[in-house]
Amino acid sequence: MVAIALFAAFWLTAETLTPAAFEYPKAVVVPLASWISAAMKWLIDEATFGLFSFTDLTRFISAVLDVPYTLVLSLLSTGFLEGSGSSAVQIVPPLPWVAVIGLVMLLGHWLGGARLALLAGGCFLFLAIFGQWTSAMVTLASILVAAPLGVVFGLLFGIAAWRWRWVERVIMPVLDLMQTIPVFAYLVPVLFLFGFGPTAAVIATLIFATPPMTRIAILALRAVPSEIIDLGNMVGCTERQMTWRVMVPAARESLMVGMNQVIMLSLNMVIIASMIGAGGLGFDVLAALRRLDFGAGLEAGFAIVALAIAMDRLSQAAAEKMSAPSSETMQTSSPFRRHPYLAGAVVLIVATTVLSFAIPGIRSYPEALEISTGTFWSEVVAWININYFDTLEAVKNAMLLNVLIPFKRFLGDLPWLGVTLLISFAGYRLGGWRLAALTGGLALFVAVTGQWEKAMITVYLCGVSAVLAALIGIPIGIVSATRDRLWSWVQVAIDTLQTLPSFVYLMPAVMLFRVGDFTAMIAVVAFAVAPSIRYTALGIRKVDPKLIEAGRAMGCTEWQILTRIRLKLALPEIMLGLNQTIMFALAMLVITALVGTRDLGQEVYIALTKADTGRGLVAGLSIAAIAIIADRLISSGAVHARRRLGLE
Repeated sequence: MVAIALFAAFWLTAETLTPAAFEYPKAVVVPLASWISAAMKWLIDEATFGLFSFTDLTRFISAVLDVPYTLVLSLLSTGFLEGSGSSAVQIVPPLPWVAVIGLVMLLGHWLGGARLALLAGGCFLFLAIFGQWTSAMVTLASILVAAPLGVVFGLLFGIAAWRWRWVERVIMPVLDLMQTIPVFAYLVPVLFLFGFGPTAAVIATLIFATPPMTRIAILALRAVPSEIIDLGNMVGCTERQMTWRVMVPAARESLMVGMNQVIMLSLNMVIIASMIGAGGLGFDVLAALRRLDFGAGLEAGFAIVALAIAMDRLSQAAAEKMSAPSSETMQTSSPFRRHPYLAGAVVLIVATTVLSFAIPGIRSYPEALEISTGTFWSEVVAWININYFDTLEAVKNAMLLNVLIPFKRFLGDLPWLGVTLLISFAGYRLGGWRLAALTGGLALFVAVTGQWEKAMITVYLCGVSAVLAALIGIPIGIVSATRDRLWSWVQVAIDTLQTLPSFVYLMPAVMLFRVGDFTAMIAVVAFAVAPSIRYTALGIRKVDPKLIEAGRAMGCTEWQILTRIRLKLALPEIMLGLNQTIMFALAMLVITALVGTRDLGQEVYIALTKADTGRGLVAGLSIAAIAIIADRLISSGAVHARRRLGLE
């Protein structure tokens, strides 16, 4: 309270005495953007390793990655071609759609039985019925290349960090940056270094999806029981044997969860990667957004959801199967008996390929049987616009005049120096001098690079959106946590919200409210409400039932049980949910730059359109700084709350 009072006094009295504390002097702004652009230009034009240049190296990496991508894309979508461009001739057709669905069902049956087979097959059949098959196969090709590479690189980095502490100290800040800096910010250097096309999109996906695997690998290897390590040492394992024959198999269950995360994050990248040539479903959503075709965008978005559900369930089943002890004891000389699923897959591919030459409907799903609901959804939005335009405008204007604009002006008037000192003090109170130095240093970085004004707009939009998402999500989480049937439906809803592409949220918001801050806020709230619901429900469901029974035995009402037992004990999880809500809001703000928010997100997007690497990275680093400040302060607050409640 004393710190806040001093800050208020400084804010009210210091503007005339020290104007530099309110607006950072332009003369001493660090030209970091120019330095980064110059460094990138030097890398592309002059950097050399003697026999080859840095650009030759990146183009070689791109060419190497293009080989598996082209192979998978040929199998799933284009077929094997002779020649290139418009003159290319198909010499071998792709796998028939019936074969692909059959292979997915065989994989599902092997991993999880008939229910999983039907679910996975139904998701892929949805893609065919709604006319999304071709685009979905292009997206799937990118995932099938990027996800295994992300798993391999993440595992290797995780093993190195587990074995050598100095490697962990080096890569952890890099992982933090990779996960907090907006994807748009590093699309520009990726575009420059690796060229325009699907291979560059695969590399951008790798940068985005590898860090979770690395973190999970480090945690999984450290969680291996000491008895297993002692056993490995007793039998004389070398370092290599200890790593690959003892530690990695023992940590397999957690590592498979990391693989699941890589797949899901790769799917989250498909739209953004389409900006540098990825194609597929992401490009369809982006094209629909550009022409404000909500129906087409929603259909492509649901196609991504269907693909995500199928791959998520399959990868989860793979994690369970790999971690379970093997029960296969059948010994036979026949390969068909030893590998019945593999044999079935071969027979299926051969049979459907042969039949597809006689029956075209087996090779590609007949257009006459395709269904489209795009027109219906577009007409629904148009009907809402026609009948409720005045009401929507009244809500929008009331929110702008009474909440958004006043809060925006309030943050814009704050002195950067006072805010930096206050953030440092908050870090000190919650985590000591190290957290104070980190939070204060990051706030100072935003100021000295000339991004303070746009950063305050970012904080204002993120803050308002996170508060609204929490006000919506926490009550839903509270109500649904103790009702199993309701919670099952809520889970379906929030899973859909988290797998729908972020661009899809923008289209109805723009069509109903036009462009501007209110539109951005609506899209951000819709995207960020899911973690608030999920973590609140998780915290309440984790409360020990014995404590609830003890409260009832003492005569507590249901309201007292909720407010004095459930919510107090769930407070740390609720705070972590708020943390994730803020992270989701910051991630979405880069997408909402398309509707003219004039914040750091728009700065990153403008840099992408102008191919200005330095400008984009500095704005992206500023967003990362805000994200890290919020993450560290709220995480430290959650730890503090747990200690106060006696949970740690």
